[in-house]
Amino acid sequence: MSFRRRTDELISTPAQPCPACATGRCAVSSALNLNRRSERALLALLAAVQFTTVLDFLIVLPLGPQYMEVMHIGPSQFGLIVSSYAVSAGLSGIAAGFFLDYFDRKRALLALFSGFTLGTLCCALAQGYHLLVLARALAGAFGGVTGALILAIIGDVVPEERRGAAMGLVMSAFSLASIGGVPCGLYLARLWSWHMPFFALAGLSAVILAVAAWLLPPMRDHLQLTREAHPAARVWAVWIERDHQMAFLFMAVLTCAGALIFPFIATYMVTNTGMTQKQVPFIYLAGGLCTFVSMNWIGRWADRAGKPRVFWIMSACATVPILLFTNLHRVPFLAGIGVTTLLMVCMSGRFVPAMAMVTASVKARYRGGFMSANSSVQQFSMGLATYLSGQIMGQTPRGELTHFPSIGLLSILCTFAGISLSRYLRPAVEARSVPAAPVWVE
Repeated sequence: MSFRRRTDELISTPAQPCPACATGRCAVSSALNLNRRSERALLALLAAVQFTTVLDFLIVLPLGPQYMEVMHIGPSQFGLIVSSYAVSAGLSGIAAGFFLDYFDRKRALLALFSGFTLGTLCCALAQGYHLLVLARALAGAFGGVTGALILAIIGDVVPEERRGAAMGLVMSAFSLASIGGVPCGLYLARLWSWHMPFFALAGLSAVILAVAAWLLPPMRDHLQLTREAHPAARVWAVWIERDHQMAFLFMAVLTCAGALIFPFIATYMVTNTGMTQKQVPFIYLAGGLCTFVSMNWIGRWADRAGKPRVFWIMSACATVPILLFTNLHRVPFLAGIGVTTLLMVCMSGRFVPAMAMVTASVKARYRGGFMSANSSVQQFSMGLATYLSGQIMGQTPRGELTHFPSIGLLSILCTFAGISLSRYLRPAVEARSVPAAPVWVE
């Protein structure tokens, strides 16, 4: 059988109906209804893994002023530290798409998270700018795919009607990382050096890895929907599906809107608004506290009111803090905190319904490969946007960043492009024989 013919079959073959649904003995329904507590426990563990991967990326951003001072680098070099993680994650995501759907989700998650822990330890041991860039690339190679696999597991386990709330719970790891992780990391960096936050994060990741190995149940139900086909045929099927292409383009512009601005928040607040480096943790503390509440609330709101509608509203609202922040000058401390907090709430609020919409647009048999590819698209977009933003920016003799208003306009353009593209996302038509939730062994 030819490669092309096999690919066409993978795309066109409909899912078969589940006979057990008619008799009331469907494993999907019973597992999801009778094991709700197990589902929440699994989501909490996934959120813990997500917390470390988010913090690993997030902690670099407020350390920008310290990197630029200690390593004697400019905005473009700092942008490379950030983008090296993203580009490496994008490349590994493409590679992972060839095999991710062929393994037990538990084993895949443990293997990827082990590599991420090792990469984070290498960041802690790195001496100098070039070694740090290489270490960030190693951490990104595993961290990006780990995040994609977490989303695939959510898509497998949680039914669509509760998926918005589940996304809100797991994605609130960003908020927790901002509330506790970033301030603690900055305190360690100020007390010792920029190496110390990575040592602490590597230790925490090792503990979570051990807990996950002990508690996570096997997750193999998606393997029943994996056809016996060449991995390249499955990857090709994921990329050429038109609905998938629209989802990839949607996530690309959505990611660019935030990545143009977020890596330089701390640096801009220190150099342009008069905030001190000791005050930087309050940006993430205030933003984290508010987004922790808002993301969970937005997830439940999206389940009730409709995910596309909530996404449009939050995206439109995000344009206001983008304009305010990128045109901010010397302002009182509380005013600056208010603007950055509003920016984080609105920008993160878009992602909760957006990721639920994207996850729903993919059939279960493609979900692992799609999420891996989607992670690559996001990471490449993040790396490109961060690099572009660093190239557009300049510095005055006093160290202030320039051309930030132009970057804000680019971010708004991407935001409206995301609103337009979201209209083309359609839920995947699939029978009820999707994988059942794993049974939690207590």
